[in-house]
Amino acid sequence: MTYTGQPGSMLSNGSMWVCGALCRAQALARPQQELSPSSGRRGPAVSSYSSSAKTSRVRALVYGHHGDPAKVVELKNLELAVMGGSDVHVKMLAAPINPSDINMIQGNYGLLPKLPAVGGNEGVGQVVAVGSNVTGIKPGDWVIPANAGLGTWRTEAVFSEEALIGVPSDIPLQSAATLGVNPCTAYRMLMDFEQLLPGDSVIQNASNSGVGQAVIQIAAALGLRTINVIRDRPDIQKLTHRLKNLGAEHVITEEELRKPEMKNIFKTIPQPRLALNCVGGKSSTELLRQLAPGGTMVTYGGMAKQPVTASVSLLIFKDLKLRGFWLSQWKKDHSPDQFKELILTLCDFIGRGQLTAPACSEHPLQDYQRALEVSMKPFMSSKQILTM
Repeated sequence: MTYTGQPGSMLSNGSMWVCGALCRAQALARPQQELSPSSGRRGPAVSSYSSSAKTSRVRALVYGHHGDPAKVVELKNLELAVMGGSDVHVKMLAAPINPSDINMIQGNYGLLPKLPAVGGNEGVGQVVAVGSNVTGIKPGDWVIPANAGLGTWRTEAVFSEEALIGVPSDIPLQSAATLGVNPCTAYRMLMDFEQLLPGDSVIQNASNSGVGQAVIQIAAALGLRTINVIRDRPDIQKLTHRLKNLGAEHVITEEELRKPEMKNIFKTIPQPRLALNCVGGKSSTELLRQLAPGGTMVTYGGMAKQPVTASVSLLIFKDLKLRGFWLSQWKKDHSPDQFKELILTLCDFIGRGQLTAPACSEHPLQDYQRALEVSMKPFMSSKQILTM
């Protein structure tokens, strides 16, 4: 959610590319389909749990009721479904553990599959075989889920072709595995709420999160300048250095955000017209205070579990706007082709070396309990990845 680089550097040679990227990514994907406990399908999209499937067995992380992920998630054997003409047999390669995955298992997310369910909303797999009616995917291709709720924490599955999006197999595995949620959220928030130009600035909290790191890099590629807020911690200098290496211009703590000296930053860069809030509470109030008149704060998370509080004076005298963003709703409001275009745009960033995966730690599927525990620890800046 940040941009860095020379102001105006994208206006000449890069302007046509930026325009093209923006136009291609104005897209939204189709509504979610339900996951049935008896068939394992989100409508026609997801592989079956049916005992009529062939004898090949699949290892999967399944939860039968909501609760503490470390207690309710179990590693089970499922039977691989029989392929139909429009189906694709996929061997999963890697799948991350995201906050939305944890919230879904806990039962406090905006989208909940029917139980029992296989965990995981994101990941990358390799196509093993395709049905006779499949035309857009072939064996050997890499694919990612088109929608949340597919259940990616498993060794293999049979999905319908429409449930998958092909991605280049020459991009890094961790980039492909973490492509479908956080970078999409970052890009859309940067593009959809304010008409930003190279040299403009963006401020965000939770800047070390997966979305925050994607914002930093995409913003830098587009010539935007970023102010990145993080919580103070023992390894603050190490984290600051890493974020600046990604393209962050300023990295400050929540405490520094509240100090009068904060205004000195705006002697060298313009006040931001866009703020990205994943925390809520006091942090979001401070983000609002830093916005330029007429600016917008977009909330996409609530880590502090506290409401967003906006002072009356800021709303009246600065005419600030409060908006929200949820990628699943964005997909519902747009076509599947538009979401595919967004994925291709992000693959362009990856191919150019302008977007990398967040810091990742890999765990074999059988070590899932350790992976879940680590993913829920405070101050985590690395993404926990399950490998199959």
